[in-house]
Amino acid sequence: MSQLDWLDTLFATQRAAFNRLPMPPLAQRRQWLKALRQALIARQDELIAAIDADFAGRSADETRLAELLPSVQGLIHAEKHLGRWMKARRRAVGLAFQPASAQVRYQPLGVVGVIVPWNYPLFLAIGPLTGALAAGNRVMLKLSEATPASGQVLKSLLESVFPADMVCVVLGEAEVGQAFSRLPFDHLLFTGATSIGREVMRAAADNLTPVTLELGGKSPAIVSTTVPLADAAERIAFGKTLNAGQTCVAPDYVLVPRERIPGFIDAYREAVRRFYPRISDNPDYTAIINPRHLARLNGYLDDARRQGAQVTSLYPDETPLDRRLPPQVLENVNDAMRVMQDEIFGPLLPVVPYDHIDEAIAYINQRPRPLALYYFGYERGEQRLVLDNTHSGGACLNDTLLHVAQDDLPFGGVGPSGMGHYHGYEGFQTFSKAKAVLAKQRLNLARLIYPPYGGRLQQLVYRLFIR
Repeated sequence: MSQLDWLDTLFATQRAAFNRLPMPPLAQRRQWLKALRQALIARQDELIAAIDADFAGRSADETRLAELLPSVQGLIHAEKHLGRWMKARRRAVGLAFQPASAQVRYQPLGVVGVIVPWNYPLFLAIGPLTGALAAGNRVMLKLSEATPASGQVLKSLLESVFPADMVCVVLGEAEVGQAFSRLPFDHLLFTGATSIGREVMRAAADNLTPVTLELGGKSPAIVSTTVPLADAAERIAFGKTLNAGQTCVAPDYVLVPRERIPGFIDAYREAVRRFYPRISDNPDYTAIINPRHLARLNGYLDDARRQGAQVTSLYPDETPLDRRLPPQVLENVNDAMRVMQDEIFGPLLPVVPYDHIDEAIAYINQRPRPLALYYFGYERGEQRLVLDNTHSGGACLNDTLLHVAQDDLPFGGVGPSGMGHYHGYEGFQTFSKAKAVLAKQRLNLARLIYPPYGGRLQQLVYRLFIR
């Protein structure tokens, strides 16, 4: 059997299993979540070692903080709240339709597909899996070919917890991913590049499969005129250097008041070097995932220099080793540069000047809507101004990244940065069908408006309710 035929067989097996148990009870779902959580904790060292091998240098602490911790906490949150999420919600029935009752019941969709990227191979698999299992679905995961070691470990882990007709992992190159996206899933979630997201959506359209797309884009950070530069720079440095900037919600560029740029760069340099006193042989600093992406980032730098950008390495005396690319700041950037057109996905930080907050807001609004937006300033009025006048998938005031780790907040993009959302209750809803149910018993007053039309009661109904 070919690998592509095997995909069809896996899908059919999961569909048949779902049809045998279309509404798993609360206790069963909680057991799935608990078993998954226990397996992650038990095999965390194995997962950390595999991700480190895939990156050829990924901090164990970063994997614990950015992948294991939010995965485990998301599972705990779902276990705790699932009973409330599953309860039918009563809704009002209009007077004209009494006596009757109405409710919304949440029903599993069926078989859910999840396409996982390479940058957070654990968290971006377990997060969607948590929501899909909480909602009572069967799940197929396609893991990235760029992280083969972690793919094998996660496949082994999930096979030890779930039968293949419940959860299964698919490995393989790009053609397998393309075939995966063409399966007639009841819902498909993709995390990755916008260009590939378009292809996934086209493939899903043939089956009218609903999609959740978690893409990315150029997430801006705004530094206000009054915020202490040390505060803003430290938090931006954390968001930009975690996983060496290979994060879909990393601050992509920073808008700084023109006169504050030198002070901001000094504060940013100080914060980064405090986090990482050295780069080339520092196990706390993550490597770029592979030579192709390292060449892409170096290409951005070369292109920017050719077009007049001033590039400042924060570690000018170090020679990069083992794909550990030093953080760098770019000034005098313009829209013709590739670094200002593409999502950077690396430790390069363009600094863009502005003279008034309205100019910074306009700069953001003239560009595709980003996955995240970050504002640094303690004045409440300007915070509201920025939030009210910009669009982004999510936002942080005076922080970066951490909104994604909040289990009770939805995570998702808008426009070119994605569609739909998951995490927590919103994840449960995404992978459920909200079924509207109207219930009546023996008494049926609606028969008073049945044909033939023109009676006095119908005229009375019109006078009472069409006004």
